[in-house]
Amino acid sequence: MKILIKNAYAILPDGYDKNCAVAIDNGTIVSVGALPENFKAAKTIDAKGMLLTPGFVDAHTHNHMTALRNRADDVPFTDWLFKTVMPMEDTLTTQEAYWSVQLAIMELLLSGATCFLDMHMFPGTFGRATVDAGMRAVLSRGLTGGGDDAEGGARRIRETRQDIERFKGEELLSFMLGPHAPYTCTEDYLREVAALADELHIGIHTHLSESEDEQKTVREKYGCTPAEFYDRCGLLRENTVCAHCVQLNESDMAILAERGTSVVHNAASNMKLGNGFADVPALLAHGINVCLGTDSAASNNSLNMLREMELVSLIHKGTHRDATAVSAVQVFDMATKNGARAVGLGGKTGEIRVGLRADLALFDMGSVGFFPVGDPKAALCYSSAGLRADTVLVNGEILLEHGEFKTIDAARVKYEIGRLDERLQKGIKA
Repeated sequence: MKILIKNAYAILPDGYDKNCAVAIDNGTIVSVGALPENFKAAKTIDAKGMLLTPGFVDAHTHNHMTALRNRADDVPFTDWLFKTVMPMEDTLTTQEAYWSVQLAIMELLLSGATCFLDMHMFPGTFGRATVDAGMRAVLSRGLTGGGDDAEGGARRIRETRQDIERFKGEELLSFMLGPHAPYTCTEDYLREVAALADELHIGIHTHLSESEDEQKTVREKYGCTPAEFYDRCGLLRENTVCAHCVQLNESDMAILAERGTSVVHNAASNMKLGNGFADVPALLAHGINVCLGTDSAASNNSLNMLREMELVSLIHKGTHRDATAVSAVQVFDMATKNGARAVGLGGKTGEIRVGLRADLALFDMGSVGFFPVGDPKAALCYSSAGLRADTVLVNGEILLEHGEFKTIDAARVKYEIGRLDERLQKGIKA
């Protein structure tokens, strides 16, 4: 389908265009500015008064946990994970997970996100929910195992292989391997995952150095930091994405930089669980590719990428007592092209540029609290509270139009999640 977006105030790789036209053909951006000769759009979007941005990339989340929002709050991290979230997570059925993923995608779209990297535990179901919504995603089945759980670990790897085969050829989906964390996988199991990544030629998505307890556990067991342990297992590489990285030391950062590993900053989740702040200025100084993620709605409790951008823009100025620390320009890049690069989609999405897929978001610049916009990147970082995307395209398909979901039955999603919520409140097993 040929789509023309006209009269937009666009954020382009080389600056701003206050009256931009973007032509889309078969999901690809074919022109920015002057229209191709004889281009006849089947649909024209008049974006006058709208800010056009590349779609944001949520580079670390667990969308099947969206229905667990506001159910595990104000408790220490290890209690949150092992005593509250995991037991609830284990009760979810595949259908409940399907609707939870669709609810997550609704929230992501409203914040201008067009792609996410997810660690999940519902092979088959997760990909189907994502494709049904028309969303772009990179999926990693969460992997734990080895030692006393060798059989379970082997099963999860089989499920990963099956998922990759099941959705082979699906343009909107790609895959990574998802070893959960250095404290839920044995060394032998992590080495097996690293070898599988080589075999399948895919990346790795994992949690790293999230908490002080993790640091203590790994040091006592392996005599090194979690980052050093991962490097020993062969997990740290150019196509590896490490979420959190709150407790890294200088040596750890040097290792990540040398390996070309990307780091996902999860500001809200790390604060809420009392784990602290990743030192983003230091990560950037080491030349590490830093991107943004929401983590799950069970720990955030939001999947709003604009909120993450605001937090990252402010936190490090305060913690470093430096008003120039982590600029709006840097944060915008983290949310767009850095995220695309991290999840293996660099050169495919993350910018408004000819040849890239049309993953785009439009925001009303007249929104109260956002207007007057001034500098658009600064506005998105510092004055986007309450702002919602008006229209969002993924792969050239309109998924959100004037605030209305075009591919998701919002009423059905709310109904199904309401039923799940009632079950959880009553403590009834599915």
